Amino acid sequence: MHPLQNRGRTLSLQPRELQEALDHARVQQADEQWRAKYATRAGIEGTIHQAVAVTGIRRARYRGLHKTHLEHVFSAVALNLIRLDAWWNGHPLDRTRTSHLAQLDLAA
Repeated sequence: MHPLQNRGRTLSLQPRELQEALDHARVQQADEQWRAKYATRAGIEGTIHQAVAVTGIRRARYRGLHKTHLEHVFSAVALNLIRLDAWWNGHPLDRTRTSHLAQLDLAA
C-alpha cells in the first residue's frame, strides 16, 4: 500500500494573526470601492500581458537606453493600432478561457 493512501483528511490552522489578516482582506474584497480599484489593476495587467504576447517586450532587441525606449514606443503604438482595429471592426480583444468541459459541450 502507498504510504499516502487511506490517511483521510487533514485540518490545517493558520496562526491567529495570519487568519485575521486573511479574514479582513476577504471582507474588504466585498467592498465596491475595492472592486473598482482592482478592475483598474486587472486592466493594466491585461495590457502588460498583451504587450508581452504580441510584441515580445519582455526582452529588448537592442542595447542602449535610447534604442530600448524607441522599441517600447513602437510596441505601444502597435498595441494601440491593434486595439483601434478591433474596436472599429467590432471584435472583442478578450479571449476568455473556455474549460475542457465547455469545449466538449460546444462540440456536441
